[in-house]
Amino acid sequence: MAVKKKFNSFQELLANANVPVLVDFYAPWCGPCQMMASILEQVNQEMKSRLQIVKINTDNYPTLARGHRIQVLPTLVLFKNAQPVERLEGVVQA
Repeated sequence: MAVKKKFNSFQELLANANVPVLVDFYAPWCGPCQMMASILEQVNQEMKSRLQIVKINTDNYPTLARGHRIQVLPTLVLFKNAQPVERLEGVVQA
């Protein structure tokens, strides 16, 4: 299960990560985002020692979403060394 954590800045969160960070940009009203949540739970269980999953509610952080050009929900962005390296839009299978 996902754990809510507070952080001072998104960049700080990425910079302090010991493993790649998969960011799920979502909204609570988004049906496909709800489908993706269960898939991400499965991925988290299988890869929690090698990957950190962070969920960002785009309704609460619209500036962050705009900064990462989020136009489709859900959007997954994989960060390594605080840099985006991969991006997936829409629901994907585990």
